[in-house]
Amino acid sequence: MEMPQPDARALAAKDDLVRRLTEALGPDGVISAPEELIAYECDALTAYRCPPMAVALPRTTEEVAETVRICASFGVPIVPRGAGTSLAGGSLPTADSVILGVARMNQALDVDYPNRVIRVQAGMTNLAVTGAVQGEGFFYAPDPSSQLACAIAGNIAMNSGGAHCLKYGVTTNNLMGVKMVTAEGEIVEVGGAHLDPAGYDLLGLICGSEGQLGIVTEATLRILASPEGARPVLMGFSSSEIAGACVADIIKSGVIPVAIEFMDRPCIHATEAHAKAGYPLDVEALLIVEVEGSDAEIETQLATIKAVAERHSPMVMRESTSEAESKAIWLGRKAAFGAMGQLGDYICLDGTVPVATLPEVLRRTAELAEQYGLEVANVFHAGDGNLHPLIIFNANAPGELEKAEALGADLLRLCVDVGGCLTGEHGVGVEKRDLMLHQYRAPDLEQQMAVKDVFDPGWMLNPAKVFPLSMSEGRRHAEH
Repeated sequence: MEMPQPDARALAAKDDLVRRLTEALGPDGVISAPEELIAYECDALTAYRCPPMAVALPRTTEEVAETVRICASFGVPIVPRGAGTSLAGGSLPTADSVILGVARMNQALDVDYPNRVIRVQAGMTNLAVTGAVQGEGFFYAPDPSSQLACAIAGNIAMNSGGAHCLKYGVTTNNLMGVKMVTAEGEIVEVGGAHLDPAGYDLLGLICGSEGQLGIVTEATLRILASPEGARPVLMGFSSSEIAGACVADIIKSGVIPVAIEFMDRPCIHATEAHAKAGYPLDVEALLIVEVEGSDAEIETQLATIKAVAERHSPMVMRESTSEAESKAIWLGRKAAFGAMGQLGDYICLDGTVPVATLPEVLRRTAELAEQYGLEVANVFHAGDGNLHPLIIFNANAPGELEKAEALGADLLRLCVDVGGCLTGEHGVGVEKRDLMLHQYRAPDLEQQMAVKDVFDPGWMLNPAKVFPLSMSEGRRHAEH
């Protein structure tokens, strides 16, 4: 993965920079020892590593602003970081950068139950948001698989989704406002505890911008009343294509489940060995379809869904009959990414396709995997066509990583070619930046970069991400 050459002036100023940051944040707020920086040299896309010059760990929005101003005075770029769970290299540092982590900013600040709103610091974990309100019968809808660890800051940066976002939407549908520090170190507020503010939709622009426009320090989120009940049904099919066709037909039926999750044979076997969820091992693909509401609503929705599924001759149809069975069904799905480590090293991709194209895309995925001589396991949010192919490879074998990357690029191009896009929830980061020209024309990307010019004229926030280096590096060098 090509990265820009570090700025020699920034590297030479490291000692003075660390001293200034330490004065502002205290000795426990700055990490600069080489052995301690190893923990920050990559995120969850571990194939690419580069230690930063230093790590700043502020505790307040004001400390974030001061950190930004200090770095700006030295001409040092900043890489915002939540919990480091990005699977696209979204928080991969450059050698001349400072990582600004918000992990210490992890408190719920205010809850307004009558208006269904919570205000939190951006370092709070996704699951902790629900934990803060579930005692009063509420929850926060977006639920990435990494929700135990991932931070709201990263969820906003990548517009994260999750299994239950088929019904409730992704982060942008549940984000009402942010407090943000600009590239100049100014503190601004966008949106708030109200719907549809007047003027430009700046909040929609910020959500999903991958730290390119500012550093979010607080978020106002929508919370929802917990449903009366929920029930999943587990379905097994004789091929991935048939399972994909079943998904398309469920969506066409007019029933909107809260989730439709897909797993193929390699993932089923790895997950069952790890989580012991009771998944059938003689099927080629599984669907987990969950609906919610009152008992009558659940029965009506499941009757329709099962009738649709029967047209595809399922090998297994298992409706949960208890809370314990429901937890077991979801235990396997939530453990899937960790379980896949049993099969070897893997790259987890993220692309989105029209639901109707799922059978074709799954068939072409198998063909491409065979062409490259690599195994691909599939586990993804089928209801909204958000694919997560896992490419299994041996990181210690020369050339294997490059082969896996080439296969991944072809799979993502396939997503675009059938009418989808390069990402659903993981973002572009460094992983997909050079594929952006497959989805967009150069003038389209120039317009996107013009927006960044407004928010970050010096291109000092999260360098070398999102845009092809051939297009973006000239902007930074022109400013400095």
